[in-house]
Amino acid sequence: MARKQGSHAGITGPKVQDAALRLFAQHGYAAVSMRQIAAEVGVQAGALYNYTADKQSLLFDLLRGNMTELIDALDAAALTGTPLARLDAFTRFHIRFHLPRRDTVFLSYMELRNLTDENFAQIAELRRAYEDRLEDILHDGVASGDFTVPDCRVATLGLIALLTGITNWYRPGGRLTAAEIEANYCTLVCQSVGARLA
Repeated sequence: MARKQGSHAGITGPKVQDAALRLFAQHGYAAVSMRQIAAEVGVQAGALYNYTADKQSLLFDLLRGNMTELIDALDAAALTGTPLARLDAFTRFHIRFHLPRRDTVFLSYMELRNLTDENFAQIAELRRAYEDRLEDILHDGVASGDFTVPDCRVATLGLIALLTGITNWYRPGGRLTAAEIEANYCTLVCQSVGARLA
């Protein structure tokens, strides 16, 4: 039997989230309505509420899902070895995870301001959990004498901003490949913490 106009039998939660992500990244959260998201999915606006409570919930779920996936992937990578080896592995992991997710990165930085206080606090906690993984590496490197870092917390925030910023300018087909960019950034990161390179 053909699906009736306005039926939501053919859509899923991920389709709604994908549409919301594209529209939020393209136009900004404040400028996008639930009606626009429904049109992108191809259903009537009322059908969306089978998958989300409201637009705020959509934004929160997108940001929380990204952070949870990021932390789980980092934990699965199981970075081991010397502080320098772990720093190199973290750098490569961060670049490889974020480079194909430009829309999500944009949302994660530009739309935090549109979260409610409660939702913001939860995302901030997840972000801190991820940042702590890098900060632990820096502390270990300072303790072992491999790194020279005046303030590990400040260095952590600076390095994550540096690495994430690649998504703002890198495009495939440019002068350098993604692997070459990654190698360059590994050198930059190591130099910025005073690591001695082989």
